[in-house]
Parts: sequence; structure tokens; C-alpha cells
Amino acid sequence: MEKFKRFDIFIYFLIVGNILAMVLESHKSIKLKFESFFHYFEVISISIFSLEYLFRIYINYKNKQWYGVRKYVFSFFGVIDLVSILPFYIKEFVLLDGRFFRILRLFRLSRIFKLGRGSKSLKLFIKALTAVKNELYFTLFLSLLTILFSASAIYFLEHDAQPEIFSSITASVWWATVSLATVGYGDIVPITLWGKVFASIISLIGIGVVAIPTGIISASFVSEIDNSKREIKFKN
Repeated sequence: MEKFKRFDIFIYFLIVGNILAMVLESHKSIKLKFESFFHYFEVISISIFSLEYLFRIYINYKNKQWYGVRKYVFSFFGVIDLVSILPFYIKEFVLLDGRFFRILRLFRLSRIFKLGRGSKSLKLFIKALTAVKNELYFTLFLSLLTILFSASAIYFLEHDAQPEIFSSITASVWWATVSLATVGYGDIVPITLWGKVFASIISLIGIGVVAIPTGIISASFVSEIDNSKREIKFKN
């Protein structure tokens, strides 16, 4: 157990090092000066993360056979472990467009989630999300339906006044999403009377659309915390 704990600590430091390297690599002057170091550090890190992934599969197979392997591979951290290494191999062994490669590099950020492997709070949060997944699916469906309705309505209200901006319903989805999220960038605004009235109503509705999933997740998280405290008291 002590060896595993030391290994986990080493992995945590390696993850922090990867995140720091990614931040520094975004500076052109630093990247040009230490390009070879960043490359070899990435290769070594991927090798260690790959071995860690295979090792965890082996441990789960040893404990619970293929059921354990399946449970780990499709778990939250199992997916994170795979996503954190897969883009490197895709980039190395598959011919891809350069733009697609740049998108894949974003998945390096997923390594930060590996830091939460031993966090009880994160596990409670994931458990809380799992407990209300059906409610979250419904709120997601409701949000998408509201966005589609808002985009359609603003298109018909503003198309004649601003044909270039509200050129189609799909083009209006950006305005609908920003308005319902109550962000309000102000890059696209209605100029007609009825468009402004509708925008005011949608902004108010947006508060509720955002608040519903937030309330569901918060309530579930608090409930899981209470259950966890009761279990600890029961064991003691």
C-alpha cells in the first residue's frame, strides 16, 4: 500500500509538471528555446501514463477479473486516463490534418482530472451527478428545446430588419444560447420593438433555465454529503 501511495504521489507531481509544461509551451519564445525538452518530457510522461493505465487494468483484472476491467475502463477516471494518452498516439500513428491535431492537444488538459483520483469530495460529486442523471437529461432536453424555440422566434422577428445577422435559424442559435445563459456579450442585439420585448422575456426565462440544473446538482451533492456523514457516524 505504501508503494502504491508513493506511486500516486509521483503521478500527481508528473501531472502538475505536464500542466506547467503546457502553459509554458504556449509562450513562443520559451517553446523555441526548450522545444527538445518539451518533446522528450511529453514522450516520457505519455509512457508513464500508458504504463499506469495498463497497470490499473491489470490490478482490476486481478481483483475482479473482466468485471473489474470493464468497471474501470468505463468509469470516470478510466475514461480520463485513456483520454489523457490517446491523442498522443493518434497524432504519432495516424495522418491527420494539422488543425485537427491542435484540437487534440486540448485533451492534454484532461490530465488535471487525474489529480482528483484520491479526492473523496470529487467522488461524492460524481456520485451526486449520477444520482440525478435522469433529471439532468431532462433539463438538457428542455434547454435545447428552449434554445431552438428562441432562435426560431428571433429569426422571424429580426430577419427583415437584420438579414445579415439573423440570416437563418441556425445563425440565430448563438444569440439564443448567449441570451438564455444570461451572458449577454452584446455582439448581436435585436433592434425591432417586438424583438426587444421577446429578448427581455427570454433573458428572464434564461435565469430559470440556468437555475434548474444548478439547484438539482446542489441538492443532490448536499444529500450525498449528509449520507456520507451518516455512514461515517454509523461505522464509528
